[in-house]
Amino acid sequence: MLYRGGMPTPPLPTTDPMTGAPFTMNLEAVKAAMVRTAGKLHMTPLLSSIGAADTFHLGGGPILGDGRIRFKSEHLQRTGSYKVRGMLNRVKSLVDHFGVEEMRRRGIITYSAGNAAAAYAWAGRSYGIPVHVVMPASAVPEKIAACKGYGATVHLNEGHMGNSGVLKDQLVAELNLIDVHPFDDPMVIAGHGSIGIEILEQLPETDVVIGGLGGGGMLCGTAVALRALKPAIRIYGVEPEASSAVKQAVDAGSIVNINPNSVADGLGAPYAGSWTLPLAATLLDGIVTLPDAEILGGLRFAMERVKQVIEPAGAAAFAALLFGRIPVIRGDRVVVILSGGNLNLSRIPEFLASAAPVPGA
Repeated sequence: MLYRGGMPTPPLPTTDPMTGAPFTMNLEAVKAAMVRTAGKLHMTPLLSSIGAADTFHLGGGPILGDGRIRFKSEHLQRTGSYKVRGMLNRVKSLVDHFGVEEMRRRGIITYSAGNAAAAYAWAGRSYGIPVHVVMPASAVPEKIAACKGYGATVHLNEGHMGNSGVLKDQLVAELNLIDVHPFDDPMVIAGHGSIGIEILEQLPETDVVIGGLGGGGMLCGTAVALRALKPAIRIYGVEPEASSAVKQAVDAGSIVNINPNSVADGLGAPYAGSWTLPLAATLLDGIVTLPDAEILGGLRFAMERVKQVIEPAGAAAFAALLFGRIPVIRGDRVVVILSGGNLNLSRIPEFLASAAPVPGA
């Protein structure tokens, strides 16, 4: 498979690694996920801002379609991020395959900076399944508290996300837990794809979609749906400069392990996986990176001018647009995915003070 300008990548897997069943990543898989999770998730609103579009134009950008920037508001989803779309789909698929009693007997475990952990905790609680999560000791306190609030057993680990994976593997062996992945999983990716279907239901004329990339599950799933429904749509991923696992993997044509280091903890995956790498390489029009100061500039602008409280990872896509990193043209109808709103409240003064000024603001 060939990325637009990148290196050939390994082929997309064709089997669900948790059940052994054949799996094809396509629009039908996304629609099946929506049926599986029906009635339990929000269809998040597509908000818009004329003021943000005006600032973008004053800062040197083109006039956008309808004079607006649209926001797919996943920070308003259950648990405060898009993650429940995929995690609920994965948990329900395992309940269907193994039976709820077996799932309750064994329990599940994942590792995460916070949002995936909270989503699995919420999804597991929905079926009475014990959930263990491994998180960095440096994780956002509000995210740790949320996981505990949803009933999860939280294991804190020193170091970056890769170290959390090591502890997770130890606990799987010791406690016979079912290991569920935070992003590189076909059911998770397909579950996230409902974002793409909803965007085109809410704004069929969409020309450009921009989203953050951590491990790539959210934007890859979204892209599966978008490409199937509107092949000419342009889709761009955004990563922090110091946490660019997906871009590095796509450029290399193989999985690259990194030590993520960004204020956008939700985009701090230690690698792109066997599912997300080929999907990102073939479905995205480009991947851009930006420094933390610009991410925080987007966060500050979202709070001050758009009146949306989002976390740094949720602000990355918006920041990339505001700072001119995304190739848009006059008349484009642009949708920015605000992926999460689980903000470390104690760091708000620091974030605001460190924010780069937005062009045109």
